[in-house]
This record gives sequence, C-alpha cells and structure tokens, in this order.
Amino acid sequence: MQLSEQEIVRRDKLVKLRELGINPYPADLYPVKDTSKSIKKDFKEEKKVVIAGRLMSRRIQGNASFAELQDAEGRIQVYFNRDEICVDEDKSKYNNIYKKLLDIGDFIGIEGELFTTKVGEKSVRVKDFSLLSKALKPLPLPRTDADGNVHDAFTDPEQRYRQRYADLVVNPHVKEVFVKRTKLFNAMRQFFNDAGYFEVETPVLQPIPGGAAARPFMTHHNALDIPLYMRIANELYLKRLIVGGFDGVYEFSKNFRNEGMDRTHNPEFTAMEIYVAYKDYNWMMDFCERLLEYCAMAVNGTTKARFGDHEIDFKAPYARVTMADSIKHFTGFDITGKTEDEIRQAAKNLGVEVDATMGKGKLIDEIFGEKCEGNYIQPTYITDYPKEMSPLCKEHRDNPELTERFELMVCGKEIANAYSELNDPIDQRERFEHQLKLAAKGDDEATEFIDYDFLRALEYGMPPTSGMGIGMDRLIMFLTNNQSIQEVLFFPQMRPEKKAIAISDDAKTVFEILKKAEKLELVSLKSQSGLSNKKWDKTIKELTKNNLAKVEKTDEGLFVGMF
Repeated sequence: MQLSEQEIVRRDKLVKLRELGINPYPADLYPVKDTSKSIKKDFKEEKKVVIAGRLMSRRIQGNASFAELQDAEGRIQVYFNRDEICVDEDKSKYNNIYKKLLDIGDFIGIEGELFTTKVGEKSVRVKDFSLLSKALKPLPLPRTDADGNVHDAFTDPEQRYRQRYADLVVNPHVKEVFVKRTKLFNAMRQFFNDAGYFEVETPVLQPIPGGAAARPFMTHHNALDIPLYMRIANELYLKRLIVGGFDGVYEFSKNFRNEGMDRTHNPEFTAMEIYVAYKDYNWMMDFCERLLEYCAMAVNGTTKARFGDHEIDFKAPYARVTMADSIKHFTGFDITGKTEDEIRQAAKNLGVEVDATMGKGKLIDEIFGEKCEGNYIQPTYITDYPKEMSPLCKEHRDNPELTERFELMVCGKEIANAYSELNDPIDQRERFEHQLKLAAKGDDEATEFIDYDFLRALEYGMPPTSGMGIGMDRLIMFLTNNQSIQEVLFFPQMRPEKKAIAISDDAKTVFEILKKAEKLELVSLKSQSGLSNKKWDKTIKELTKNNLAKVEKTDEGLFVGMF
C-alpha cells in the first residue's frame, strides 16, 4: 500500500499518541448528552453540555483556537482555550495533543459550557476533550480562496458513489436525500397499515424466477444441489398469500436483475408491491393517487416537486389515457384490431427499430416507448394494455384483446404498474405457454419458466384481486430532484475500481486536460500541454502504454481520447 505524505504523518501521530498512553481507538462508552441541533434549539448561556463528533476545521491562534465539530445533526463551533483545558501548570494536553497530534477528521468528545461569541455565534467553550477515533486518511474537503472561489470540491460522481462514507461527511446536503428516502418508506408503510394491510416477507432466493420479464442472477445451493435465482419480483409469492386468505399484503423487496445499468437502472433495486383482494384496477388507480399525494406531503411538505426543468404535482386526481388513444394521438396510427404484421409495418414507417423476434405486444411497447412515453410529464395513468404485453393480467371486461392494467407515468418514466390480477388458472397456464413460445422465438423479455406451483395455487382459487408495484428508487428520484438512480442509493453498483497508476507530473497534466474534454485533436492537446516535442513524445507514450489514453486516426485527422 502506497501512502501519501499526509497519511504517513498521521500514522506517526498515531504512534506518538500511543507512546503518551492515549488509546486512539478507545472501547469505552462516551457519555454523549447533546447534539449540535439540540444545543442551538435549547441554547442557554453557561449550560453544561457533552457532545461528540468529527473535527472539521480549526483556526489555531497561539493559546486559543476556534474549531467546528460535526455530528449527525450538523455543525457547532467549539472554542479551545489552553488555560481552560489545562488548569494546572502542565499545558501539554493543549500544546501537544490538541495542536500537534489531532487532525481534521478525528472524532473527539467534548465537555464544555455554552457561550455566545462577540459576533453572536452560539458556541461551546471546551473544558475537556477526549480522542475517540484517529482518522488516518485526510478527508477530501473543499477549500475556499480569498476571493470566495471553491477548489477541490468532492464532486466527481464516481468517487462520491465509491466513497459514500466520505461523500456524506464532506457534502452534508447528500444526507438529506437519504433522510427523505426513509420518510418515503415510513409514510407508505403508515398509509398501508392504516388501511389494514399486512406487511410480509417473501423469498429472495427462488427456484423459479417469476413475476416479471427480466434476466435473473443465478447461483447454486450445494446442500440441495439445485440452481436458485435471485428474486426479480415477488408478485407470485404475494398472490399465493392472497390465495391463503390474506385480504391485503405488501412488501418492500430488494429485487435483482442481471441487465444493463444506466441513470435509471441499477442491478439491485427496491420495489414495493401490494395486493388487495376484492378490488380491481379502477380502485387501485384511486388508491395509488391518494397514496402518492400522501407520500409527497410526508417527504416534502407539499404535493409539488421539482424535477429538472419541470414542476410536477402529485395532487390527486391524475389524468387517465388508454394506450391505444395515446399511440393514436402521438402517431396517428390506431393499433385497435391490427395484426402483428400490420403493427410491425407501422413501427417501421414510424422509424421505430424492430426485429423478427418481437411479438405483437413488444412491437406496441416499442412504439409507445419511442413516440408517446416521454410526453407525459405530470402524473398520468396509461391504461388498458394489449393482452400480449401483460401475461399476469386479467382480460379486459369490455374488450378481450386488452387487459385491465395501468402504468403511472411521470416525466416520461414509469413509476407504478398495476393490474386487475389474472385469477383464472387455465387462462394463466395458456399465457405462460405463449410466453415460452415468444422466448423460443428469441424475445429476451419473455419468461422462459412456468411456475407450476403458482398455477396449482390458483387452482385452489384466488379471489378477485388488484396488485400494484412501485419502483421506490425512481419515486424518490422524482421527490428529491435527482436525475440519476446512483444519487438515491447509498452504495450503487460500480465497475471494479482501477488500481492507481504511478505516472509522471507531465502525464498527469495532459491526462487532466484530456479528462475534461474526453477527446481532443492531437495538435490541440499538445498545444494546451505546453510541452516541448521531446517531452510530449515521452508523455503521450506513457499515457497510451498505461491505457489512460489512445490515439485514433480519422478522416479529420489525429485525435487523442480517453481509453
């Protein structure tokens, strides 16, 4: 492990602390009684307090020092005075331990009294302090110059997601996103519980991946010598519980899908699914909009939320548009009664990319996704999907080609999906078999499995039921104005971290220029680097050898790009 100069210095301080008989990682309890927030809220001059947190800044001026302590509630100013801390002749606790052996990022405990500074800031006068944990790596703290410009801010998304622990410390506003995430879960749970529905848990490891069309993660159980799949959805298990006699069940489930990653998809995500007996999708639409209005108020104190350039309003009721009407409105093509070949030709005419593996449902889905979906900014229900798109959904009571299904669209993205659930076991078996044919044809979104135990459960009888799933990660994105799912996950999945490569200062300079542009004309990059011909040749060879840059020849000339 290669240590930086600062890391070496901090380790030296660690040794010196131990030589002084100070344990830098004490095991005993520290009697915290106050927080930065409670101190400010119930401030009283000379009040005795005991707080703990990270040392985040300090200004040492001889025998006195102002510093900032950060705890889970925020920051508070603390004042160290040598003679207040060291009342006897021995001043080493202040002169040596505080001034020389403590660092920014260390956890300390403080006993003190409250006072107000001359400029009116509520502060803690330190009477005694204890080292609770020594930080060996310096925090990536931003610095502000004399003109107020901020430098070295910890803003690189990849670094922030990899080191969320550091992100939360140096970018405290990030914590608010996760506070709101928890508020969302609590509000939704409260809404369901008040309605009399029962929270349950279903298996994460499943013998058959069902309940959705997605590629699963697979593992092997050694004792049983069978393959198992990580849950892609919990739908079929929750329906089994409705068969078993529960009138309403819900679950916040971790689901896993072995598919692509982008700004709105992570291979591990959280979904909420709820199933209520004796209801249909019309009832669920009313229930859903009341639920989301309640949750928006609980999270933000208003039904309105800013998302990018849009202000969205979760106040009920929401607009309702059939899928056929939506496609007809935005494309002029009416899918009603059309054959698969007619829909395929229409898709081609509309410039929608299609292939031979796509069945009727997939073709309609592609047309809707390309031409319609992005137009729905305010919460809007898209209803009555073609039967081919919904293998677990009940046939529409008025049109046998459709199903009783809706999806809720917000800012062009789906955040809820709901059905009048299919409870006819014979129809369900036929739908599953049709999915197998589509999978054999090459449709990678069709299910390749039939869950015969689920069919058996349906044969015992399931009452009329409506079910709904909500993508919790996507919903909190909308409620906190975050465009990327990685911003609302504490620890999003990342590519393996590349090992640090030792390169020359010249190579670092050129790499930083390239990093900002991603791709530059070779002549331009060379000019910006300011290197001589000899140094430039050496530097570009160093970057390409270490797979940090690549030189490409195009019709427009030579370009250097990120590897």
